[in-house]
Amino acid sequence: MSGDTLVLDLVLAGLLVFLAWRLLTLSDLFKATVLFIVFGVLLSLAWVRLNAPDVALAEAAIGAGVTGALVLDALRRLDARGPADEAQPLRLNLPRLVGALLVMGLGAFLLWSVLSLPPGWRGLSSETAAAMPRSGVVNPVTASLLNFRGYDTLLEIAVLMLAVLGVWTLNAEPMPPAEPAGPILDVLVKALLPPMVVVAGYLLWAGGHAPGGAFQGAAVLAAGGILLHLARPFNVANRGVVRLVIGFGFAVFLLVGLTLATLGGRFLELPERHAGILILMIETAAMISIALTFVVLFVGNARDNAGRDTS
Repeated sequence: MSGDTLVLDLVLAGLLVFLAWRLLTLSDLFKATVLFIVFGVLLSLAWVRLNAPDVALAEAAIGAGVTGALVLDALRRLDARGPADEAQPLRLNLPRLVGALLVMGLGAFLLWSVLSLPPGWRGLSSETAAAMPRSGVVNPVTASLLNFRGYDTLLEIAVLMLAVLGVWTLNAEPMPPAEPAGPILDVLVKALLPPMVVVAGYLLWAGGHAPGGAFQGAAVLAAGGILLHLARPFNVANRGVVRLVIGFGFAVFLLVGLTLATLGGRFLELPERHAGILILMIETAAMISIALTFVVLFVGNARDNAGRDTS
């Protein structure tokens, strides 16, 4: 590692720590939200420096993009209620002190764990490389997510479904009146929405041999849906078709696993001969479901001011 690279990494790490501290201590929620989005962008750069472009794409699209939009929308809804109580500066008390000590202890334990690793230890990279010819794809990240640890990915999709169920179950409060989007946002929708759909499809296809995949493509596709909602507000109906699409990715993933187990194989252990096409099928279904899930989480289960369900 060269001196310039080391300085860059140290500056990036310092900025991340500083932004994390500032966004947690600011009393101005809007400024804290902006810092949260900036933190997500810088964190994606940190993942790039760690040679993890797949994680960097997910962080930039989901951590900074979709999540940032969700927080901004939540802040807008809070402002629509009327003036909120003035936020108090962060003061140190016993519960916060205990929490800080626990976080510092966890950080110290993680640091000790990393430093105690044997020199040159590369984790499971050799085992992963040896199994790649049987995975059906070239990208080791996609192989890990969809083949080597499919249980984890299946449960991640299930968690997103539960999040949407929580939004629909809790129901939404009356929506504030929609404001005109303005010509700039309308032009952005016309200019950006078609390329975003193309980019989402490319990320899905490229996931088999390069950084990308279902989650990254879904985040870009969802960002296009959120942008469209901001320009031309709409509601996502809590009806059969929407529920079917949201559960589509989980159902396809589960059906593949059950079919393999029924035919004499193991649950979610993809056969080498058909692994590639099965992974593409699972990721296509997952991308559609995850994208709609993100849009539903942003739009919510809107009710009008009379209390009628408009979704």
